[in-house]
Amino acid sequence: MTIGRRKFSSSIMLVPLLWTPSLHAQVARTPVMGWSSWNYYTCKVNDAMIRAQADALVSSGLAAAGYKYVIVDDCWQGERDATGKMHPNSKFPDMGALSAYVHHKGLKFGIYSSPGPKTCAGFEGSLGHEEQDAATYGEWGIDWLKYDLCTFQGDLAAQIAAYRKMHDALAKTGREIVYALCQYGNGRVWHWGASVGGNQWRTSRDITDSYERMSLNGFGENGLERFAGPGHWNDPDMLEIGNGKMSRDEYLTHMSLWCLLAAPLLAGNDLTTMKPETLAILANPEVIALDQDALGVQGHRVSQEGPLEVWVKPLADGSQAVGLFNRGESPMATTANFEQMGLPGEASVRDLWARRELGRFTGSFSAEVPTHGVVLVRIRDRHQSGGSH
Repeated sequence: MTIGRRKFSSSIMLVPLLWTPSLHAQVARTPVMGWSSWNYYTCKVNDAMIRAQADALVSSGLAAAGYKYVIVDDCWQGERDATGKMHPNSKFPDMGALSAYVHHKGLKFGIYSSPGPKTCAGFEGSLGHEEQDAATYGEWGIDWLKYDLCTFQGDLAAQIAAYRKMHDALAKTGREIVYALCQYGNGRVWHWGASVGGNQWRTSRDITDSYERMSLNGFGENGLERFAGPGHWNDPDMLEIGNGKMSRDEYLTHMSLWCLLAAPLLAGNDLTTMKPETLAILANPEVIALDQDALGVQGHRVSQEGPLEVWVKPLADGSQAVGLFNRGESPMATTANFEQMGLPGEASVRDLWARRELGRFTGSFSAEVPTHGVVLVRIRDRHQSGGSH
């Protein structure tokens, strides 16, 4: 989020802390799916709103589709008592009871803090109270923590130490808590995020409900695929689908790209007033299956011709998810070359948004892609079974 965000010095040297298999987390084996309060409510959030979103997550069928986390972002904090323990503000009279309500729905509960003295919105951060706050989160039954850099001061080494400190505090709770680092992709966080216990880390500035910002965040992840995998994911930020400032084709691009990227899927719209077309985008099971694929490979760009891009994500069953994107200002034909994807000469193609088989193709697959749009397909060679849909 942008409120009160500090500037990060470009002169800081990278600390070479690469992820190793021994650091593999046991949570977030596939990217986290759920709903977060910030994109729609910002600081207008309260207890009743969170309960209503949890209800809607279940009643809409999104929970059954995999969206399990209900997350309170910034602006929930009140004051610390004489012992230093954090208490929520008056909009959240009992955070433990709210957590219990969410859990009773079969969902998981997430919360937000900062390693600095204040959060981005100016509420109390966790600096100097890391173990105390983590213990409080454990008492409340927290399952996910976003740790947002905000007002933290210090060089990259200090920042890494601060993120590790909170991870160690969370580990002492004995709970399986997903740890989401948020420092906007500075300091090449993908090199060290997993080494401090991060399960996901922001790779970019905050998303907004605009095609331009969404595109920068999503397409900008090309080249980061080697840093992602089960338990540790690149995060281009939350979903804006349904918030009304992008076209349907642009929202289809948003969802398709995030799923090809194996990105966390955190809806950011008002689920209680969600339109059927928004639900259809968020809940498409064949598209979600790409994001949640057990192989855990982040997709990457295999070709680009001006505004036309082809992205590929290998899947556990040996098939390939392929996105044909048009970032231009008019509809254009786009082609995916089978040889570039390691496919044999003949393959079958299924359109995942239309949810229908398109037939067999030899050497390549081409489609007319709308402005700012996508054609998202699953391609199998002729020796693979079609599987279930």
